[in-house]
Amino acid sequence: MACLLENNTGAAVTPLPSWFKQDLPDMVKTREMKNSFRQAGLHTVCESALCPNLGKCWGRGVATFMILGEVCTRACRFCGVKTGRPMTVDPQEPRQVASAVQRLNLRYVVVTSVARDDLADEGASQFAQTIHAIRPVMPQTKIEVLIPDFSNKPESLEQFVTARPEVISHNMETVRRLSPDVRPQADYERSLAVLGNLKKFAPSAFIKSGFMVGLGETGAEITALMRDLAAVGCDMLTIGQYLAPGRKKRFLRVQRFARPEEFENYKTVGLKLGFKHVMSGPLVRSSYVAEEGYRECFGKTVHGE
Repeated sequence: MACLLENNTGAAVTPLPSWFKQDLPDMVKTREMKNSFRQAGLHTVCESALCPNLGKCWGRGVATFMILGEVCTRACRFCGVKTGRPMTVDPQEPRQVASAVQRLNLRYVVVTSVARDDLADEGASQFAQTIHAIRPVMPQTKIEVLIPDFSNKPESLEQFVTARPEVISHNMETVRRLSPDVRPQADYERSLAVLGNLKKFAPSAFIKSGFMVGLGETGAEITALMRDLAAVGCDMLTIGQYLAPGRKKRFLRVQRFARPEEFENYKTVGLKLGFKHVMSGPLVRSSYVAEEGYRECFGKTVHGE
């Protein structure tokens, strides 16, 4: 990995700590996955967001599909996805995603999207159509969706909830104090309200969220964020290290690297607060080995824990 900690001048000063090392991925499987996406004209958040786990996940035959194009209407300061004027919604995209899921024989699928504030429903119907397209061809496949906030419009949230994905995720990304700077077009309270409404509209689904550390937050603020998430009924939580996706001026700089033992502590705190599943580690991302979280939550629900 080439990501470096930078100072305010943009000069690279510190390499990543040793605990960020990963094994080499299965390049044959990785190429197979990449060719499949290219042939179908599909996008993955793995590539668009410059995820450090791309090789590992693709090597295991796991990827996160990104629908509604690859250009976002928002400009969050932590995200490497392109921003600007988005493309026209492709009505064939749901079918293309379903075909790729079938061709790759995926048991677990994560579908996310760019933010589409330009659309009346902000893309909710495309999520619903994608889920409906996958179900007939891969009825045993579990589906997780990672959604933008849809401006917390009840009609938009209900539109895709009726398609009944197994897991519905919306990320808080950071603590309350830092949220306006990290996500200038989003809102901390609105995101909490989205998660609360999802729990109400989809009581049988597992509700999930995630956030990053290393942006200047305090331990007390992290605990407060986890308490807020538990209070709105969030079941699953992911916690990872922020890594700047590039050197553009709009990207926030890493303030510090949390050590592995800190992530273990976050997990302990989260489980004590009542989350069914907490995945916490330097390279953890929203969709990282997502199936494991679903299996753990499902097992606890079945066994009444």
